[in-house]
Amino acid sequence: MKLDNNAAKALKKDFPIFKNNPSLIYLDNAATSQRPETVIKSINDFYEKENANISRGLYTLAEKATKKYEDARKTVAEFINAEKNEVIFTKNTTESINLLSYTINSLVPKEKNEILLTEMEHHSNLVPWQQLAKRQGLQLKFVKIKPDFTLDMSDLKEKLSDKTAIVAVTYVSNVLGTINPIKEIVKLAKQKGAITIIDASQAIQSLPINVKEIECDFLAFSSHKMLGPMGIGVLYGRKKLLEKLSPFNFGGGMIKKVTLDDTEWADVPYRFEVGTQNIAGTIGLAEAVRYIQKIGIENIHDWEKELLKYALNKLKKVEGIEIYNPGVNSGVSIISFNIKNVHPHDVAELLNNEGIAIRAGHHCAMPLMKKLGISGTCRASFYIYNTFEDVDALVSALKKIGERFK
Repeated sequence: MKLDNNAAKALKKDFPIFKNNPSLIYLDNAATSQRPETVIKSINDFYEKENANISRGLYTLAEKATKKYEDARKTVAEFINAEKNEVIFTKNTTESINLLSYTINSLVPKEKNEILLTEMEHHSNLVPWQQLAKRQGLQLKFVKIKPDFTLDMSDLKEKLSDKTAIVAVTYVSNVLGTINPIKEIVKLAKQKGAITIIDASQAIQSLPINVKEIECDFLAFSSHKMLGPMGIGVLYGRKKLLEKLSPFNFGGGMIKKVTLDDTEWADVPYRFEVGTQNIAGTIGLAEAVRYIQKIGIENIHDWEKELLKYALNKLKKVEGIEIYNPGVNSGVSIISFNIKNVHPHDVAELLNNEGIAIRAGHHCAMPLMKKLGISGTCRASFYIYNTFEDVDALVSALKKIGERFK
């Protein structure tokens, strides 16, 4: 399905949020996307028609619930070209990365004591490694960003060494929209024997992802940024590596055998899915994947580029604006900006008065804000249902704000 401005307008009809909020201009998609009716219906249908716990019930409802749960795993695995048993369901990207930070020690050789991140990481891909470093006496290193808001690959090559144990990087910056050269980063890291972990939470909804082509060891993303429900996320891991990890959450559903003295873990991925899972969430996520596949991820990416190009051209004409984005060829449709002499929170509030929803603040990337020499930014982020008219409304409102604070 080719996307253009008319198609984007038509897609809005699939999303109840716009029917219930007809004047809403929603430009906070990097925080969370909206959900199409089909996703909402799939969740309601489960609770109304098939609600039961999975795996252990021998009655019809439980068997149906188990099949839907495992079918969802298969759908997600195929979406990223993984094997079914390489997909672990978690709460979100944050939990996925924390899971790794508490279990990855068994994969790290004793002679390796460095973790390589970037200056553009979300706190969710920084704080867990920071805490692991403190627990294990490891050293953190950070790849710099360049003045054009792209990653400094020369700096990465310089800081990558035989001591590098883990390379954990974001695929797309949630602040800058920068698309990092993930395949190249993974290739360089593997030459040094480092474990590669990709935060794909801002990429999964916009870019085609094939974990076999990327050749990463682990990759994490969240459902709620890709049209799915909140409270469900994914951790992909290469099977042979997952089998070497011991779980850090313990209880029902993740065991093969228990005695009073010891426990034998279930096979992967089940050893990492402890207790009752968010079954309805996985069903909703699978439906979101099908919705994206129906449109085509390449078509989505192309439309985002069109929106980004249009928005950057328009925003550059706003007096007193400072834009933090690498441009159409290096980024997705996430645009951070500031208006001279106006606090980002004030901009967001004034835009809200016009029915325009954006994000303002440090975006869980405080070290990046410090690097940029600012306390925060305004952030407008676009997705499949956004239109040129949405951009025009944003620009018009920003011009009014600029005039007001001259």
